[in-house]
Amino acid sequence: MSPKGSAGLSVEELAAQEARLVLPRFTYEDAWTLGTILVGLARERQAPVAVDVRRGAQQLFHCALPGSSADNDAWIDRKRRVVERYGVSSFLVGARFRAKGTTFEESARLDPDVFAAHGGSFPIAVEGAGVIGSVTVSGLPQAEDHALVVLGLERLLGSYA
Repeated sequence: MSPKGSAGLSVEELAAQEARLVLPRFTYEDAWTLGTILVGLARERQAPVAVDVRRGAQQLFHCALPGSSADNDAWIDRKRRVVERYGVSSFLVGARFRAKGTTFEESARLDPDVFAAHGGSFPIAVEGAGVIGSVTVSGLPQAEDHALVVLGLERLLGSYA
């Protein structure tokens, strides 16, 4: 088993989350639903976050809650670029580097001002299509950003039943 990430999840456990959170579809309405689920969860926790949902290059949902700042939008962009490049969550990418005894910043050979392998951005994967977008939360410690996104995707997936 690989070393645990800062959320206490192994690389295998993080990869299993992604395998489990594949959606049957992802429409504009689904983007709105996912975004509002995440905003609702953040409000319940009084979390000072920004939320971003994209399909391809198109931003379908964005909300900044009290206490968040433009810095959170910059973090969203950096974490989202990791998902776009690697096709997996930004937290999983960082965990894979840590499992190898290094860090993303030391070994990825990518500009850390452009890419951040910190938790909070997750691929939106659709059955039969693969990764078609991303959902990102920024404003909490990285493990909490990641966990919030996972919970939001679980709730969206449950709404399809």
